[in-house]
Amino acid sequence: MRSAPLPRMSRRGRVTIGVLIGVFVLFTLLGWGVQAWTDWLWFDEVDYTQVFTGVLVTRLLLFLAVGLGMAALVGGNLWLAHRLRPGLRPHSAEQATLERYRMLLGPRIGIWILLASAVVALFAGLSAQSRWSQWLLFRNGGDFGVKDPEFGVDVGFYVFQLPFLRYLLGVGFTAVVLAVIGALAVHYVFGGVRLQGVGDRMTNAARAHLTTLVAVFVLLKAVAYVLDRRAMLLEYNDSAKLYGAGYADVNALLPAKEILAYISIVVAIAIIVFSNAVMRNLVWPGISLALLGISAVAIGGIYPWAVQTFEVKPSARDKEAPYIQRSIDATRAAFSLTDTKTTPYGANNLTPPATLATDKAVVPNARLLDPQLVSETYTQLQQVRGFYDFGPKLDIDRYTVNGQTRDYVVGMREINYGELTDQQSNWINRHTVYTHGFGLVGAPANQVVCGGQPFFVSGFLGEREQERCSAQTDQIPTEQPRIYYGERMTADDYAIVGSTDEDRNAEFDRPTPTTGGEQYYTYTGEGGVEIGSFTRRLLYAIKEQESNFLLSEAVNDNSKLLYVRNPRDRVEKVAPFLTIDGDPYPAVVDGRIQWIVDAYTTSATYPYAERVNLQQETTDELTGRGTFQLARENVNYIRNSVKATVDAYDGTVRLYEFDDADPVLKAWNKAFGGDLVTPRSEIPEALAGHFRYPADLFKVQRNLLTKFHVTNPGDFYSGQDFWQVPNVPDAPDSGQKQPPYYLYTQFPEQDAPRFQLTSAVTPNGRQNLAALISGSYVDGQPRLEVWELPDQTRVSGPVQVHQQMTNNAAIRQQLNLLSSNQAQVQYGNLLSLPFDNGMLYVEPVYVKSNQQDAYPLLQKVLLSYGDGGSYVVLADNMEDGIKQLVEQGKQAAAGNPPPPPAGENENPPPPAGGETPPPLTGELAEAAQRVQTAIAEVKAAQTSGDFERYGRALKALDEAMTAFQQAQRAAGPAPSAPAASPSAPAPSGSPSSPAPSPSG
Repeated sequence: MRSAPLPRMSRRGRVTIGVLIGVFVLFTLLGWGVQAWTDWLWFDEVDYTQVFTGVLVTRLLLFLAVGLGMAALVGGNLWLAHRLRPGLRPHSAEQATLERYRMLLGPRIGIWILLASAVVALFAGLSAQSRWSQWLLFRNGGDFGVKDPEFGVDVGFYVFQLPFLRYLLGVGFTAVVLAVIGALAVHYVFGGVRLQGVGDRMTNAARAHLTTLVAVFVLLKAVAYVLDRRAMLLEYNDSAKLYGAGYADVNALLPAKEILAYISIVVAIAIIVFSNAVMRNLVWPGISLALLGISAVAIGGIYPWAVQTFEVKPSARDKEAPYIQRSIDATRAAFSLTDTKTTPYGANNLTPPATLATDKAVVPNARLLDPQLVSETYTQLQQVRGFYDFGPKLDIDRYTVNGQTRDYVVGMREINYGELTDQQSNWINRHTVYTHGFGLVGAPANQVVCGGQPFFVSGFLGEREQERCSAQTDQIPTEQPRIYYGERMTADDYAIVGSTDEDRNAEFDRPTPTTGGEQYYTYTGEGGVEIGSFTRRLLYAIKEQESNFLLSEAVNDNSKLLYVRNPRDRVEKVAPFLTIDGDPYPAVVDGRIQWIVDAYTTSATYPYAERVNLQQETTDELTGRGTFQLARENVNYIRNSVKATVDAYDGTVRLYEFDDADPVLKAWNKAFGGDLVTPRSEIPEALAGHFRYPADLFKVQRNLLTKFHVTNPGDFYSGQDFWQVPNVPDAPDSGQKQPPYYLYTQFPEQDAPRFQLTSAVTPNGRQNLAALISGSYVDGQPRLEVWELPDQTRVSGPVQVHQQMTNNAAIRQQLNLLSSNQAQVQYGNLLSLPFDNGMLYVEPVYVKSNQQDAYPLLQKVLLSYGDGGSYVVLADNMEDGIKQLVEQGKQAAAGNPPPPPAGENENPPPPAGGETPPPLTGELAEAAQRVQTAIAEVKAAQTSGDFERYGRALKALDEAMTAFQQAQRAAGPAPSAPAASPSAPAPSGSPSSPAPSPSG
């Protein structure tokens, strides 16, 4: 009996659904069309249309190729399954139930197959178009000239070929699986496969069709085993805690993968032969698949596990040594650590030398202005209007003024749209009046005036009265100081510029300090998209969903639209295949303000190299405070291959080749026509003079060097010589890492002062100083240098030095006087400077009033030399501090103890007994100072609530007391041990009061 036909939809219902679908498609296509059109106009403005067309065409081709290929494979198998349907079907309840579905599908089977294929094609194409970068590298990649240590294959295969091959393999698996599922469903509906009834459950045609698809799947698995052998060089080796194939992988898993590949080929052949030519059933094919599964478990799982457990683990250090060496070598090559210059630095001079007072390279260039703290000072002293802003962090660059080169703290006086008042924030004001900032404000990094203010030398708003707190002339002059493109701009901060009235300027330019008036301006630059025509205005009205593009008189025939105004976003849009550094910085180059943006080429498939997460490795105290947080991208290869510039006035973007040997950049340049990147030889000399070692790359390299400075596999496995990056010195319990700092200085064995990025590192689990790491450019080439201190050095690390300096009794008294209910003390960058075989530490001390709109002022400078605790001063300025340190050194050389820091009571009252004890000298004085330092650490640990730190502090205090007693006995009758303050806990017992919990 035939089933009743399914009810047909009414004509009105079909029309309604058709209209809804049409409207949805129309608006979707309209949105895509508007976005594509405006993107083309933007890329045409910046003259990088080859990127737009290259990416768009590649995405379309991948969408069509993979989508149509998947549709053809799946749809073809659906059609074949229908074509192979049996002519006669036995009567059964199952077949009666399926009859209504056959009646629905049969008359329009072609349409249903096309519809199913279209859905598959859509999703496959959408997935494929996102792989445009892998495809472009696959097509244009070359050789690295470096071969992997296991197979001898060029690294270029892993970086350029392997990712896309693995994607294609995944597409093949997906296509076959969908084909099997679809074909099985069609065979079932049309009677080729039955679950009930007598006789065979599957026709010969259906069996041949389905088993062939299964055999193809198994053959793809054989290909996967072959690729997996190569991909093993990228996997994590848990035994060595490194990336790359280890002993068990190479000696057990690699052969197992090869064997399984051959077994897969045999099984695929067996499936076809046994199911169609010999026995014509599924028993033996099923047995073959089961044997493949058992082989995969036994050969690919159990055997490597046994080798790892019984052969590697008992002697992992020796077994993994060759593979650890591979990882060390590959990591150092992939992250440009191979040429790192390591210099032993004894740092055994603990007494301030007299040469500190006459030095011309290190001491005069010590940076006192902290770009994070003085940002508030710049904003308050140089903003004039509340909507001007310098951001939460300024930048460091170097300039040569009057024949003298030194580093400057520079900031851009930008418009901060978030600070506009409600009246100023209407559409007209926001987008046509307040369009730009004005001036690059700079101050020498080692100079303060007028009670702690920076000495401003540039970026003045106009004619100025004679002022002693700033330069009388602009020492960093610019031809065009206006800032239309800056870091404070967001995606919504577009500007409409240009006017038809030559006598009326509409854009607020700057206030005039001398007259109290305001100046207005009309943009004359080449940047911006012309929107004078009705079509363009309509286009952007749709894009921005803003009718004022059509209705406002502020938009006229001469109007231009400036958007994507953040320099980092601008470079990222021009070069979407690059990873952009989180800290762009401005520089005056040939009279124009240029944003300099460092950009990286990266890869995650360099064999045996350590894989790191860029976001995790580059996060420190400054992340999000004037620097952008990088994406969570896992990489094991990185090069600073591109230096990009963005003109602050007209938005011109230039990509300059910086690493001319990087194969990845060569592949990208080739992919976009060969002239996307300007050759290195064409970089203007004035621009190259402002290049600096990029901060995010340095952080990654520094963090890797904490482990990979160890090049001996045995020592690396033990991990006893590893380093760590210290926490922020003035807030060690925050868990935030100390950021590296830029300095214009001269380190040991350097010929002259250079602009370099520097960081101190400490031994893993300890706080004394282990090494200094520096990144700089020498003759235009990047150079990493390490000054390594001896093991068990007495020289303190940044956290210890800060604690020792600020916990000194006399200095603490002065710091307490600086801070009160009306003000707070803030600490600037703690600089660790190697000098004369010793260590000089410099830390500026700022004071900020608690009053509204107050800003930090540099009031004091903390200095220390040697081990960080013996010679400490708190001075009004750098010159006085150096004099005091030198004097302490002279006193020590004469056999006298260091004089008290300035401000300490030079005539302390005698003890209760009435007799003044003799001064401590030599080793006894050093031992006493250790006791005082240990007491201070106990107090700090008790306050922090860190039980582990508190226990270490008590142990250190006990050791210091023991050392003092030994020094006392060696010196004969001497004054008693230094007394702890009443609040200090006893070294060998419990604290007088319970320590607060760590969570408190």
